[in-house]
Amino acid sequence: MGWTTEEFGESHEGIVGAVLDDGSEPKPAYFDLGSGAGTYRTSEWWAYDGTMGRPKAAAVRASCSCGWRGPGIPVPWGEPADDGLEDLDVSGPRRDWDEHIRTVERRTVPLPADLAHLLSALEDRLIPLAEDAPAAALRAVAALDRLSRRAGREAACVLEENGDQRWEALGRALGIGADRAQSLVTHYLLLR
Repeated sequence: MGWTTEEFGESHEGIVGAVLDDGSEPKPAYFDLGSGAGTYRTSEWWAYDGTMGRPKAAAVRASCSCGWRGPGIPVPWGEPADDGLEDLDVSGPRRDWDEHIRTVERRTVPLPADLAHLLSALEDRLIPLAEDAPAAALRAVAALDRLSRRAGREAACVLEENGDQRWEALGRALGIGADRAQSLVTHYLLLR
């Protein structure tokens, strides 16, 4: 299971990936889940211990689904009291990925300060309301859903009217991939 943020989701899913001696990344490892046709696919560090025909990791690093890679940290194979990948401290790659996410956040289009404050205040009010008066919270959430759908559709229509939409630029502004940006616009265009 990788690291994600609620805002960026799979566009910036992070893992601790393996690095081979030559600096390349190994191909994904596949595991048979037992009966049936299901297999599990991963590129996470723990799958590259040199067993079952898989390569042995020389280093590990934070890897993001967007293509970003952090610096490598050598795996101390054979050191006393070290079982290689099993006891490996992966807090460094996690900190590297967290910094990558902060960089992505800084590159996104900023919200107007008053709107950011309003959204924060709304969250502070709605979460306790859900516990104290769940029906009132649901009514408020339904109103917000209607408002967000109307605003999302309006924004998507303006983007469509402007034409020459560069999905990469929109994705960067939102901190997501180009495909996801296009899908988001299409989603709001189709809402009624």
